[in-house]
Amino acid sequence: MYGDISGYQSTGGGGGGGRRRPQVIGTADFYRRLPSEMKESTKIGIIMSFIALFIMIVLFVFETYAFLHRGINSNIAIDVNAEQLLQVNFNVTLYDVHCEFVSVDVWDTLGTNMQNVTKDINKWNLNQEGSVEKFHGRNHQQQKISHEHHSPQELQKQQQMREEGLLAAVDLTSENIEDFHSKNELVFIDFFAPWCVWCQRLAPTWEKFAQEVNWQHLDVGIGKVDCVAHDDLCKEERIMAFPTLRWYQEGKAIMPDYKGDRSVGDLLEYAKKKIDAYEDDEYGDDEEEHHPGCLVSGNLMVNRVPSHIRMEAKSVNHELNSMMTNLTHRVNDFSFGTPEGLFMSQLLHVLPFANAIPEAEKRSNPLKGKFYPTYHFHQAFHHHMKVISTHVPFLFSSGLVYQVLAESQLVIYEEMEMPEIKFIWDMSPMSVYLEEEDRYWYDYVTSLFAIIGGTYTTLGLINKVILKIFKPKAY
Repeated sequence: MYGDISGYQSTGGGGGGGRRRPQVIGTADFYRRLPSEMKESTKIGIIMSFIALFIMIVLFVFETYAFLHRGINSNIAIDVNAEQLLQVNFNVTLYDVHCEFVSVDVWDTLGTNMQNVTKDINKWNLNQEGSVEKFHGRNHQQQKISHEHHSPQELQKQQQMREEGLLAAVDLTSENIEDFHSKNELVFIDFFAPWCVWCQRLAPTWEKFAQEVNWQHLDVGIGKVDCVAHDDLCKEERIMAFPTLRWYQEGKAIMPDYKGDRSVGDLLEYAKKKIDAYEDDEYGDDEEEHHPGCLVSGNLMVNRVPSHIRMEAKSVNHELNSMMTNLTHRVNDFSFGTPEGLFMSQLLHVLPFANAIPEAEKRSNPLKGKFYPTYHFHQAFHHHMKVISTHVPFLFSSGLVYQVLAESQLVIYEEMEMPEIKFIWDMSPMSVYLEEEDRYWYDYVTSLFAIIGGTYTTLGLINKVILKIFKPKAY
């Protein structure tokens, strides 16, 4: 089939005289074979043949899988991103701060100072289990509350009544507050601090309001609590801000607290509405208690420079009680980038090719789902982040994803200093470029030939050695 074994062929000539000459094609046969009667089959050879076949199949499967699932190469270079702004996305649950007091502030090294940011920020109230109860509303600028002005003669008269102990508003303490509740089914209490400027403005109005209640014979007890002298009582009532005007029915606080204007007319109108509601039995026994938790969610466009976001309790109408500010929180989301980039970061955990990307290259949201409890007041967590631009291959283009390296630290504040949650970040000057490994079809074919030829040759040599050792010698 592949030419004469001798390599010669007879050819005829003009004179009929025959002569032989070498045939080049016959000597170039790579696949010469022996006649079948000269071959010998052995049990060892059959076993080695099956082993060779099995190894070839296994190596073929793994090589094909490696060819279809390309690897990822990562390179580090100077970040050439020329964008001036960076989108920050956050979703944070604060378990013990009222939504009305939560303020989101932004600071950066360029001098940007945005306090109580309102654009694209929403708030939700939480229920007893810490789950979202209802939509509190978009974050708006807090409206200033008006105060009633009093003449010098009226203030002097109240001072005389105070000296004579004839004030209408009852001073409450831990010792007499239960007795006060037992004598009055309906109670309205002002929790104040003497150093609070808002409390000082409210004091004459509250006394005049108490006098009006007595003159109109309204069935409600009017009291006040000095939270400096009786801080244990205010801690028990969880007073976060001064002044806090709280309504009680049969000794139980009815939430939310009063938030209207601080004038005698507005306070009287509020009290009469509460009295009518009580007489009409509009307050049921199963009324759900009010819980101060708040979920804050939104996104901000900030400069691509070292910056930080602060979340703290703040009010334009109250003095916040730093001794009662508990900033226990959970970070549901804190990431960087546009919706397209966030979509790409999600694909890193879904697409098959992304399995080749190391987990270290998928840290787009390292704070997600982490709980940060503060077991004592005057404490808060600061979260420090390094933001790294990462270019990820996707289809025929490259997507930009921001990776984040994060560390959190518990900070202790001074007693009179208001604690705050801080998210601090800095942009890395380096960028990571991820690329799919290029592998061509001829590399795959070459590997297959190497598998077949290498396996056949190696097992053939082993077979010859075994036969050489165990085949009996002829004498």
